[in-house]
Amino acid sequence: MTALSLSRGRVEVLQFFRDRTAVIFTFLFPAILLLLFGTIFGDSYDQAGVSASQVYAASMLAYGILTTGFVTMGAGLATDREDGTLKRLRGTPLPAAAYLGGKVLLVLVLSLAEAAVLILVGVLLFDMPVPDATHWLTFAWLFALAVVACSLLGVAVSGLVRHAASAGTILNVPVVVLQFISGVFIHPITQLPSWLVTVASCFPVKWMAQGFRYVFLPDSMKSLEAAGQWELGRVALVLGAWCVIGLVLCLTTFRWSDRDR
Repeated sequence: MTALSLSRGRVEVLQFFRDRTAVIFTFLFPAILLLLFGTIFGDSYDQAGVSASQVYAASMLAYGILTTGFVTMGAGLATDREDGTLKRLRGTPLPAAAYLGGKVLLVLVLSLAEAAVLILVGVLLFDMPVPDATHWLTFAWLFALAVVACSLLGVAVSGLVRHAASAGTILNVPVVVLQFISGVFIHPITQLPSWLVTVASCFPVKWMAQGFRYVFLPDSMKSLEAAGQWELGRVALVLGAWCVIGLVLCLTTFRWSDRDR
């Protein structure tokens, strides 16, 4: 199964990088947003020694993973279902788990590359601190849980997309909403109404952004989080729960074709 997933993942990666438009949009758009936010709000921040641009650089790692995992995965499955790719693969020995494993591998590769671009922009242009070994270890498990959770949720929602052409529009709506209420574009998150913070706490994005801020920002910044703490244990718990929820939804909603609905 692992070998089949790796083989399928290689095909997915090669196909993706042949589409120059998708490559440019995936890698450059988050970096462009970071440059805009970082430049416009660069020095306006209350915490001594920390700039808003550094906060955006750390928080937008969550944005990159969400868009890559949720939107790319959801739109990719909708396209494969509509153009007959899934129907053709169903007639081969490739099991559904290997196909989905290949998609997750694609998201992992894209997310790693995108994270590298955002981190480089943050460090080189906005003087974002470089983490020590302990913080990089936290980055590793946080990144892995975030990629798996967002990818599985992307698979689950792909069944709601009736036409591949509308996938981007449909899937980007919850993405944009979650960015604003989860402390990615608006921080400190306590500026938001408390009920919005409560809603955001039910979803993974708020915890992803909070975890990445722990990795890349000084410890004093924890006072600006909703609970005044980094809450790494809760971050792991919520993301792990969403991985389980996403897996259950995948097992119950994945279909090879629209006729299987």
